[in-house]
Amino acid sequence: MTHKIFLSHNYKDKPLVEAAALKLADIFGRDQVFYDSWSISPGDGIIDEMNRGLQAPEFVFFFVSANSLESGMVRIEWQNALYSATKGKTRIVPVRVDGSEMPPVLKQTLFIDMHTVGLEAAIAQIVSVTQGHASFTPQHQGFSNLSYTNAKTGDGSIVVTIRASHLMEPNPHFGFVTQNSEEEIVWSMQNSQPFLGGFNKRAATHAGASVNVISMRPMAGALTPNHPFRAKFTKKGETDIRIIAVFHQKGEDEWVSVPEST
Repeated sequence: MTHKIFLSHNYKDKPLVEAAALKLADIFGRDQVFYDSWSISPGDGIIDEMNRGLQAPEFVFFFVSANSLESGMVRIEWQNALYSATKGKTRIVPVRVDGSEMPPVLKQTLFIDMHTVGLEAAIAQIVSVTQGHASFTPQHQGFSNLSYTNAKTGDGSIVVTIRASHLMEPNPHFGFVTQNSEEEIVWSMQNSQPFLGGFNKRAATHAGASVNVISMRPMAGALTPNHPFRAKFTKKGETDIRIIAVFHQKGEDEWVSVPEST
């Protein structure tokens, strides 16, 4: 069977790739999208199925990341796709997932920069390009590019570190939900980095109760996988610091919860 679309990726990048696969399957039908999680059944020969999937698809989306560039299997997939492209049978479209350097052979190819534009915009571009059965259960629909950790220091302060796992976040504006009053807490960014924001009394509801929110946004820079956001909260007196949730501003009036890393 010839597929219209082949998604070449490393398994470590599935949380991102699966979101694109599901959207493409909704539009074109799952039988037109080769995504290994539903295109290869238990007991199938992986190499044989990959070869069948690469029998002149109309599009091959190569998800470029440090993970995929180190994968021998993925390298074979996109090199075969390049060969098909020279025959005029296949269009190969790189999708840059992280900050990795594009392979020299692909540098002349216009690519979709998911790392910069974000997941939703990249999927929209993938769909735009393409428009002109094993049992499968989605596993990665709850994907979040951001997560945070709390670390308590010896003096009772708390350092909250927010990390981006894959993509750049161009708007690193965060709200830290606290049960402390303004008189009990001091907030700053690590290394005395300047930021905008302040203390907002009873600005949100959490678990049915009104809570305070400390808003923080650095004056320069974006959040990337190599440059996390670190905020430090120090107590003024004897009351312990309590940061109970973190929110990220996704739009003018849209704030989404950042999951705590486990």
